[in-house]
Amino acid sequence: MAAVPSGTATRPRPGTPVGLALVRDAEVLGAEPFFHEFIAGMERVLVPLGVPVLLQVVATVHDAGERMRAWARLGQVQGLILIDLLPGDERVALVKGLGLPCVVIGDPVTAGGLSAVWTQDEVAMRDVVTELVAAGHTHLGHIGGPAQMAHTIIRRRTFEAVAAEHGIRTTSFDGDYSEAAGVRAVAALAALEHRPTALVFDNDVMALGALHEAGRRGLAVPASLSLVAWDDSALCQLAVPPLSAVSHDVQELGEQVGHTLADALSGTASTVVRAAPARLIVRGSSL
Repeated sequence: MAAVPSGTATRPRPGTPVGLALVRDAEVLGAEPFFHEFIAGMERVLVPLGVPVLLQVVATVHDAGERMRAWARLGQVQGLILIDLLPGDERVALVKGLGLPCVVIGDPVTAGGLSAVWTQDEVAMRDVVTELVAAGHTHLGHIGGPAQMAHTIIRRRTFEAVAAEHGIRTTSFDGDYSEAAGVRAVAALAALEHRPTALVFDNDVMALGALHEAGRRGLAVPASLSLVAWDDSALCQLAVPPLSAVSHDVQELGEQVGHTLADALSGTASTVVRAAPARLIVRGSSL
């Protein structure tokens, strides 16, 4: 499919989807509220334009590329959404070659000139670390998502840099967004002679796994261990104790992506949208 020159007046084609080839373990995705809310937000904008969202869950970045090539070859999508990019991600060059309108959800640096919507994770992480230090914590832990993802790198780099500014010790664990990753993190923590007293997780499901494992091991939350989730879902609010969380309106983020993609489908030049940074909501799981 030939690229549409920027500035050319076009319109979204009703009935033809936009595609999201999501690299995720299907079991993990089923337990993660983020994407359900995110897609609901996008559809709130795109479906009234007659543009459905086509989601395909794949195992690898290579598989995602093959899926996008097939969609383009068969004319099955009119635009694409990219998320969870890696530094220097091959999918950016692929999308440019396919000539399909696209929006990246992530740091504009990784987007390579494509339209991008960025949640400014570095701003949110700086605020979280600063709040935990102010609460008296002197050793913090970060349980990230997959370590190769650009936004994981940004969060961890900021976490470690801000802690260093305050002279605070850090310990990091690599996770995969699953509940089991939160369980493993607390198990590893319990084996340390000097353990962190507060843990920051890259999603809510890992934080819930950690909360359950802490209870099983007799670690009182928050008296012995403070927990902070990322992405404030209903799961955080219903937990016992309720989980403190880095909170932003995920459906609103989806709407912003939907509007940006609708503009791209209409021939608007590439743009960068900086969403309002998430903010820490303190609940019963942290001091």
